[in-house]
Order: sequence, then structure tokens, then C-alpha cells
Amino acid sequence: MNFGNRSEGRGNLLSYEQVRPLLRWTYAWMVLGLLVTAAVGGYTLSNITMRDLRFNSNIVLFAVIAEFVLVIALSWAMPRLAPSVAALMFLAYSALNGFTLSVIGLVYTSESMVAAFVTTAGLFGAMSVFAFTTNIDLSRFRGILFIGLIGILIAMVVNIFLRSESMMYLISIFGVVIFTGLTAYDTQKIKNMAASQGLDSNPDMVTKLSIYSALILYLDFVNLFLFLLRLMGRRR
Repeated sequence: MNFGNRSEGRGNLLSYEQVRPLLRWTYAWMVLGLLVTAAVGGYTLSNITMRDLRFNSNIVLFAVIAEFVLVIALSWAMPRLAPSVAALMFLAYSALNGFTLSVIGLVYTSESMVAAFVTTAGLFGAMSVFAFTTNIDLSRFRGILFIGLIGILIAMVVNIFLRSESMMYLISIFGVVIFTGLTAYDTQKIKNMAASQGLDSNPDMVTKLSIYSALILYLDFVNLFLFLLRLMGRRR
């Protein structure tokens, strides 16, 4: 099976054998992270003590700050981290995200959340297949995607003060477009990284890169889900 892109410095197409070690563990870690997020979110909603903690503004602020710290640490310090430490940090981030996002279970109906999740999984899968099979170099769209992401963040901050439903609707539409594009871009980037020479002979590096890659795709999936939920979701 060939994926269509050429590895750097070589003329042969990338084979499945070249990218398998990293990709297999990347998706395994990503799925594990999503399961941890869902489990913690469900437990937070079902447990009175945890639900009370979720509505404590100081604790939520601490959790959000901790999430940012973990993402930054995993992004910048990954080469220096031990694989076990990187794994614990990723799982801790996934758990904290489940805690902070649990409130959506009180806002939207279960049917809406399931529909948004299925739609997210479909879009994510389609973009992953596209990234694996296309001959287009998606890195050319990096600047556009980055600018779009910054624009969405700024618009969301502004809308905190405006509290405009119509503006939030437009932000959600652009959010779906941007994170759909980011899913394809990040997947192709990870695929090319997976074909690095000698990677399969360094198990620790495979583990750390797979966790870092899983974090990237996890963020794409969760954000795509949240924007789709705002568009499709029915409130309780």
C-alpha cells in the first residue's frame, strides 16, 4: 500500500511498512485520550461531588491553566521527556479536558452529542484518508489555516463581551472549516514524519512522537466536535 508522497531525500513512494510503527501508536494513544476524556466527563456529571467541583470557578481556572501548561510542555519539552512521563502528561491532559468539558452534557441533549460525535468521526476519517492518499502538498495551506485559527480565537474572545448568537454561529461554521483542514494537514505532516529513516529502530522516539502526534489529532478532533455541536446541538 502506497500513500502517494515521497519521503525526503528518496525517490520511492512511502509504503505502509515505513509509516506503520508511528501511525499505529498515534491512533491508539488518540483513542485512549478520547476514552479518558469521555469517562472523566461522564463521571463528573454523575457524581455530585465532582459536579460541585466543576462549578467552582477557582478549580475550573486551575484546571484550564493546567491544561495549557501540559500542552505547552508536551509540545516543547517532548524530546527531553521520558516516554512514561509523556504518557502520564497526555492522559492527565485528557482527564482534565473531560472535567472542564463535562458541562456540555448539561447544556446539550444526549442525541445531539451522539450526532455531533458521529459527524466528527466521519469528517475526521474522511480527512485522514484524503491526507494519506492525496498527492497535494498540504503544507502550502499552513499559513491560511494558522491565520484562520488566530481569527477564530480573536472572534471568540470578542464574542465573550458581545454575546451574539449569530456571531457564535458564524464562528462555529468557520471553526468546522478550519479544523477540518487542520485534520488533513496534521495527518499528512504526521505521515511524513512517520517515514523518517531509523525511526522504527528507536522505540522511545516512536513512543514520544506517537504521543505528541496523538495530542495534535486529539485537539483537532475535540475542537471539530465542539464546533459541530454548537451548530447541530439541541439544548436541554
